[in-house]
Amino acid sequence: MTVGSPRPRAEVAALADQLLAAWLKREGHDEPPPDTLALPAERLRLGDRVLLDRDFGDLPAGTTGPEGAPATDPEGGPGYIRRRLRTPAPHGTDQLTLTLASATPDGPTEVRLEAEYLASGSAPRSGGRVPVPDLARALLPLLDATDGPAQIGVAPRLVRPADVEALIDELCDPERRLPVLVASLPPSTAPSAWVTETLLPLTRQLTGLASLHLLDHEALPLFNVALEYHKVYGGAVRTYLPEIDPACRVDGARHPVLPRHRIEEDVRRAAALLAREPRRLATDLPLPALLAAVPVYRAPTEARSAVGPATEQRTDQEVDAAERQARADELQRVRHSLHRSRRRERFLSAANDDRSGLRHSSGLSLPGRLCTVRPCDGSPGSFGELVGRFAEFPLLEFTGDQKEAVALDGQYAGTGWARLTWEGLTALQEYAAAAVRGEAGGDFKQWCEHTPPGCHRFPPRKAVRGESRTVESHTKWKRERMLPVPECVDSSRRAFMGAHLRIGGGRTAPRLHYLDDCSGSGRIYVGYIGLHLTNTRTN
Repeated sequence: MTVGSPRPRAEVAALADQLLAAWLKREGHDEPPPDTLALPAERLRLGDRVLLDRDFGDLPAGTTGPEGAPATDPEGGPGYIRRRLRTPAPHGTDQLTLTLASATPDGPTEVRLEAEYLASGSAPRSGGRVPVPDLARALLPLLDATDGPAQIGVAPRLVRPADVEALIDELCDPERRLPVLVASLPPSTAPSAWVTETLLPLTRQLTGLASLHLLDHEALPLFNVALEYHKVYGGAVRTYLPEIDPACRVDGARHPVLPRHRIEEDVRRAAALLAREPRRLATDLPLPALLAAVPVYRAPTEARSAVGPATEQRTDQEVDAAERQARADELQRVRHSLHRSRRRERFLSAANDDRSGLRHSSGLSLPGRLCTVRPCDGSPGSFGELVGRFAEFPLLEFTGDQKEAVALDGQYAGTGWARLTWEGLTALQEYAAAAVRGEAGGDFKQWCEHTPPGCHRFPPRKAVRGESRTVESHTKWKRERMLPVPECVDSSRRAFMGAHLRIGGGRTAPRLHYLDDCSGSGRIYVGYIGLHLTNTRTN
């Protein structure tokens, strides 16, 4: 969770300390003494395997604050305060880290709260998500938390007609970092009942990760008229990612919709689907400059141990801290690189939209069915390049083994196969963009048989809906087609992928196996690209 607060960092730290002390007391642990800021770093043992680390310090002079201007306060420059709590968990440790940074002691504060599960030794790693910590739900309302102009609260905010313009301003704010979730009311449903019975359990995993809103019956048509290509209605919930382009029809496919029937079928699974993109963004986005400048935690030197003199221990700690700092800096560079790459993809897509006439202009709506823009820099010449460019298909996710795909480059027809695979992925992306809006008119096979004008055509005979009964009933062959998917799709992290594309001709030519989950998570998962899997015609 990364949010802003108008409160000074010392005040936020005091609030967090009170909440932590109350929680520790409820759990039967010792309460920490008040932090007098006498020591720049200290470690407190509050019970069996219960550690609380506290540290604070200055940040480099000139570190920019939330508004982008360097700190110049003569009475105090940029600084940080941090808390890290470790508590025992089955087969490991739960770690909670709260970092506060501000450009001046009395200025607004950037707040980051990280919850992690650390597996011990060879213990099995948990496959589930780390739950939202109680501290986040308790602290967030006290922070007056914001993301730019948006208020970040625990519960959805009711949007009335007079609030629609402000909500649209929030959506279109170029500095927005967090997703905005907008829920629509089902017809003849009271807002209070929908919030209590559906939206609160649905958004419980989103505390601090998104701005939450509910359109009332009168605000809904006003919102949808203003956002012609990004509508939400009928009890659905839509996730609006940062850098929305309301004038672009193609951009609508980037903002997933969770329909009412999926919510009511299983609220718990729907909540996991809804939390997926906000959690990804929370992990992938670069940190704000102030938080990025905070050094990695350095534990205070403890008493001399039996393994060697204190000087050796300090040297080891310094080397370890330097290595962790290098890893943290590299992670921030990767986040920036990924962010720039995704922005460039959106820029190129928008430029293509302008050339293709897919951008709204002069209040005129556009006829015909929407297709996403095809990648503009040509087909890849190898499967190695293809795998590296998978991010060009935002609604497709490759979950398979890259080695199987790259191995095809050693085949005599590898280049032609790579190009045909790229054509299939392009068609799948265009189909997915229509399917998430309910405009595909059927499955991918039907899409290929009746490809809309302006969209990329993939040969229908190469699009296969499923495997034969023989394959599906054969234990070993079916197991080969149980391919990886995210946990939000199936708790076992495996799903049968009978649907596939034929890449090339012949009995053993390559295949691309996929799962169409556009009606659920809004994605198509490609679980396998490689030589033909075993069936009645292969050895």
